[in-house]
Amino acid sequence: MRDQLTRAAALAAVLLTAAAATATATNGTTAAPPRAFDAAAPAGAAARAASVRPVLAQSTGAQRAPGQAESLRAASGHAVSVRAASGARSHEVVTWGASADRLGSGVPDRAYRLVVHTSVAGSAPRIRLSNAFGDRPLTFDSVWAGVQESGAALRPGSNRRLAFGGAATVTVPAGRTVLSDPLPGRLPAGTDLVVSLHSPDAAGPATGHGMAMQTSYTTQGDHTAEEGAGHWTSTTGSWFYLDSVSVRTAPRTAAVVALGDSITDGWHSSTDLNRRWPDYLARRLGQAHTGVQGVANEGISGNKVLADGAGQSARNRLDRDVLSQPGVRTVFLFEGVNDIKAHTGVTAADMIAGYREIAARAHAAGKCVVGATVGPFKGWGEWDQAAESVRQEVNAFLRDSGDFDAVTDFDRVLRSPYDPERILPFLDGGDHLHPNDKGMQAMADAVDLTALDCTGGPHSAR
Repeated sequence: MRDQLTRAAALAAVLLTAAAATATATNGTTAAPPRAFDAAAPAGAAARAASVRPVLAQSTGAQRAPGQAESLRAASGHAVSVRAASGARSHEVVTWGASADRLGSGVPDRAYRLVVHTSVAGSAPRIRLSNAFGDRPLTFDSVWAGVQESGAALRPGSNRRLAFGGAATVTVPAGRTVLSDPLPGRLPAGTDLVVSLHSPDAAGPATGHGMAMQTSYTTQGDHTAEEGAGHWTSTTGSWFYLDSVSVRTAPRTAAVVALGDSITDGWHSSTDLNRRWPDYLARRLGQAHTGVQGVANEGISGNKVLADGAGQSARNRLDRDVLSQPGVRTVFLFEGVNDIKAHTGVTAADMIAGYREIAARAHAAGKCVVGATVGPFKGWGEWDQAAESVRQEVNAFLRDSGDFDAVTDFDRVLRSPYDPERILPFLDGGDHLHPNDKGMQAMADAVDLTALDCTGGPHSAR
């Protein structure tokens, strides 16, 4: 008994010590990289319970029942029981996310070293892997998480093996996702987290996120346990199979999910510098110490509200990409320009019906919804006066309908005072549709942080 108490006290001391180690970044600059996870398990510990079945979640994001015990494995290999949300001391919140889509074909014996940037700090980090678009089961036999040093190299001592229901290997059925077991220790805000994963049998349609605006790395063979960059000689601009990262935080802490298209996805922002508008928003939230601290970017380049094409439509992916994420308080809806400029006969009435459906479903799930007006795009090749008329009608609805808990007027932020149908040149990424880094920051600065907190509850509940 004395040994068990000593181990538990040691783990608690490590977690408390690590709470002070947070990294922040402001004005688009990157702070010094945070230290590695604290109190991580030895590599062999996760494999000791290989007979335990992995905890699988539907692509709709089913989570463990409130109050169900989870396990954190301390450095000694002993399990430390942590009670879930009903214990009222912590709950799970998404700290990073990327929308899932079809991403070419899986390659057997391929390993990926995926770099992602977290938002909210917390303990017991865990990841979600996705086979949402696969047509066959997909096995991962080695999954590790560490902290980036530079390029494909990890901070020495940070790489830790992830388990799934106690097992080192997990098979994800077609159309499903899987949640890892939590790692012990604390993950600071603004961490460049690196998830390395290997599949011996990947084939058929792969699942991932195509436009990451972040360099990640690939190799053949299983080199996931290695902290050095020697075998990771190929690069990719996509995130394969990794769907989200979550942490445990205080009960009042929550997240916002940005549901959007290529502007939210960060096209024309600087690669590898985390200058998408949701990144700037995450840094603002971190400095403001609001209730909402987590930010998940669920943008897809080319995405539409109404029709599948570049990814499933916002309506069709709402449950998987947004409502399934843990700890979400607010949905930030910023889509529509791709529906409007495609000239497929979509009317303002069609768009309004789509917006209302998304808002109603999010409200029914207990989430607040912030809508955003569609920005100007005169000068883009598909712009014409007919599309502009639809945009103006849609924006009038978004501003005045009352269907949303709050509205952010991105049109007003981005448009030129000299030609309101055009983006202000100072904020233009060059194609007259996508903002540059300054434009991304201006968008984030325009968001009312108190609206994200939504202290009065969803509109439908008032």
